[in-house]
Amino acid sequence: MGVPEPLAGRMSMAEQHEYLRARFSRRTMIRGGAVTLGAVAGGAFVPGATARAATPNRRPGGTDTVDGALVAPFGRHLAYGNDPRTEMTVSWQVPVAVNKPFIRVGTHPWDLSHRIDAEPRPLHTPAGVGASGDHTQYYLHARLTRLKPGRTYYYGVGHAGFDPAEPHLAGTLGTFTTAPARSEPFTFTAFGDQGVSYHGLANDALILAQNPAFHLHAGDIAYGDPAGQGKTSDTGFDSRVWDQFLYQTESVAKQVPWMVAYGNHDMEAWYSPNGYGGERARWELPDNGPDADHLPGVYSFVHGNTAVISLDANDISFEIPANLGISGGTQTRWLERQLKKYRADRDIDFVVVFFHHCAYCTSTAHASEGGVRDEWVPLFEKYTVDLVINGHNHVYERTDVIKGGEVAKELPIGGTAHPETDGVVYVTAGAAGKSLYAFSAEQSYQGHEKDVESVSSFVCVDGGRQSEDVAWSRVRYLDYSFLRVDVTPASRGRLATLKVRGIAETGETVDHFTVARRAR
Repeated sequence: MGVPEPLAGRMSMAEQHEYLRARFSRRTMIRGGAVTLGAVAGGAFVPGATARAATPNRRPGGTDTVDGALVAPFGRHLAYGNDPRTEMTVSWQVPVAVNKPFIRVGTHPWDLSHRIDAEPRPLHTPAGVGASGDHTQYYLHARLTRLKPGRTYYYGVGHAGFDPAEPHLAGTLGTFTTAPARSEPFTFTAFGDQGVSYHGLANDALILAQNPAFHLHAGDIAYGDPAGQGKTSDTGFDSRVWDQFLYQTESVAKQVPWMVAYGNHDMEAWYSPNGYGGERARWELPDNGPDADHLPGVYSFVHGNTAVISLDANDISFEIPANLGISGGTQTRWLERQLKKYRADRDIDFVVVFFHHCAYCTSTAHASEGGVRDEWVPLFEKYTVDLVINGHNHVYERTDVIKGGEVAKELPIGGTAHPETDGVVYVTAGAAGKSLYAFSAEQSYQGHEKDVESVSSFVCVDGGRQSEDVAWSRVRYLDYSFLRVDVTPASRGRLATLKVRGIAETGETVDHFTVARRAR
């Protein structure tokens, strides 16, 4: 409905615009004509994407702008800062440039008086790059500090013309909870290799149902680059896949810190020499790693009694060498310093490490990465890391307890590992939604155990693949799934535990085991 013809004939365009603004509430405009994901990404598979776009208004001086009241933010995602007890980053996207972006934060939904400016990070995909060349995406980030530990906060993101504190926009508010000041039981979830699909969406819904304190994504996040070689010659790139991914993930990531590591499909060579220029625009992660500019996916954080370390295995990958040696050994030296520090901290019981390329896996696609075994596995064993989580292979696979490349202790489903004396357990949780690979041996999972003496596989080494027969493959499950970890602290001298479960898209438990360590 426009301006009635008798009035339109006597009004300028500016007067007609003001007439329409007075006649229709902002709420009606937001619902009916907002610039949303459908307009920027050409429509998405997920429900709720709207393809209608607001009409730009001509400002004096000839600059085309869009009324901020018609621009709806989307793709909100959280990440811890360096200290999860007091720092949180809120990131989001808008389909067009907006003026004065900001976030409002408070401890009650009716009290959002604290307003903080957001940092815009526009990302331009050059002409000639894939299906989305000469296209700009608009990402925004607000880093919150001096928060209270263990406190739930309400927040709303906005810009000039779109203020989440207004009553009719109350439905756009989100919440987050900071890490507690003291150790208490909590749950976290993990997977890798998600992409945009109904299976990825289903896993997101299941993860939300676990009520995790945070979620770990072990790389290959959205698959904007389906080739995954980290080269400008990669074909099929489409930056708009990220719009769809962030929209798909928002239901979880707007309230659960979504902590990512970078995989080979996350090296987008068109944006920067190291391929991470696009990721720097989309994500704001802790910057306490060895080199936040060149290795933005390398960082650590502590939640309660558990330290978590994110690594960038592209730096040491023989299989996909686009970024091989990018850190010059800095990352490995930083890793050892972190492990040494955490093992000396009496308040930390568990150390969990996650990254993309697998240390131990028997999938017929990528199997194991020799660079990880050479560089990091000796450190995991030296500092008795409690759990290593990988992606890359689109399967669920879990090892026995490994030390020195051999089975140090068999770990059947339902068993318990003691890293201080036994060794390290490795889980590949790469079946988050993108696709599924295969095994050379029969599947073996809870209720369907098939014990085998050895599995034929290979390891990616400098120069190619090296065949190997392994005895450490304990659980193999070939369907969409994710990892749930329940952390229970203990008083000094008693056993603290990580109870780990592999959960299928159906909700069925396909694996479970316990990691136990005596609290100091």
